[in-house]
Amino acid sequence: MCIITYDQDTEISRRRKVNKMVLPLAHVFSLTIQFGLITPVSPIQWIFIALMNSTNTVFRRQSCDEVGNRLNHRQVQVCKRHTDIMNSVKYGASMAASECQYQFRHRRWNCTTAYFDKSPVFGNSANGGIREVAFMHSISSAGVAYAVTRSCTEGNLLSKCGCDKTYNGMSEMGWQWGGCSDDIDFGINFSRTFVDAQERGKKAGKPSRVLMNLHNNNAGRWAVKKLANVQCKCHGMTGSCNIKTCWRSLPNFRLVGDHTKEKFDGATKVEAKLIGSRRVLVPQNNYFKPHMIDDLVYLDVSPDFCNVDSEAGLLGTRGRYCNRTSKAIDGCGLLCCNRGYSTHLEFRVNQCLCRFQWCCSIRCKKCQKSEEVSVCN
Repeated sequence: MCIITYDQDTEISRRRKVNKMVLPLAHVFSLTIQFGLITPVSPIQWIFIALMNSTNTVFRRQSCDEVGNRLNHRQVQVCKRHTDIMNSVKYGASMAASECQYQFRHRRWNCTTAYFDKSPVFGNSANGGIREVAFMHSISSAGVAYAVTRSCTEGNLLSKCGCDKTYNGMSEMGWQWGGCSDDIDFGINFSRTFVDAQERGKKAGKPSRVLMNLHNNNAGRWAVKKLANVQCKCHGMTGSCNIKTCWRSLPNFRLVGDHTKEKFDGATKVEAKLIGSRRVLVPQNNYFKPHMIDDLVYLDVSPDFCNVDSEAGLLGTRGRYCNRTSKAIDGCGLLCCNRGYSTHLEFRVNQCLCRFQWCCSIRCKKCQKSEEVSVCN
């Protein structure tokens, strides 16, 4: 799944000068395979399931062992029992990373993956309690639920799944459930089984971190179900729609990303407390109302992400494109952390003057266009 843009390519070449590599997730994965780089540990270790060579269309039991160092024992067992589903997990991980980069494209931390000698992709797990990690857990868990559900609907899985039979009969609105509703519960249950297993094994982190991750995982899955569409088809003479059958289908994943980003912006800072015999997360500030099932929660304050820190896996914002006319986070003042910026012309080559050639091709010319851009110092 390739998500490179021109701006990202330019940023890659510019940032290589400071002795690090900045790449979209899919390219970090391909480099790991091609050149044998030892990719460091991510706060979400299972996401390295996407390291599996994308040219392999069949996920085999031995494939689970190949990424076994990124999975705990429970996840390896789930992987071996459900090899037919693991290609969907791989696609869901890549889709989630892509959405993360889209949602944070204008922020100081833009979800760009990185390779340092010691730091992990997406940053250091020492900062695993911050809001950005909360978003990563939520969107990646949602990505797995979404991709597995889609594969189930398309009939690509050997597992027992298909249409969601719980939606049947007449609705309160007077139409009948019919068609084949996406089995979202199947995708959600598998995501819970595989993704949450990382928080339940011996390698799980601190109890408060585990509670945070499990809550945010569930919030992502809940968003997939909440945002599901109801699609309908009319039946009757001359399109009178006397009878209407409807079914539920997956939403566009961009809607899930937008929803999760809104929850990120309003995330609640929490702490773990013992209430009776249970450890639960409660708002750190008593003035805040308790978080709901779809809210994101975090434990630690985020760094400012302004400067390069190879130990912490932070890329800084030097060399990033900024909007010099904006006062928002994408503006040069905030994005560049008041270090200033430089403006110059960049020349870009695009296809233009395209014409249809009989039969059957489209031929285009290449046009050069100059554009003024601003770059953080």
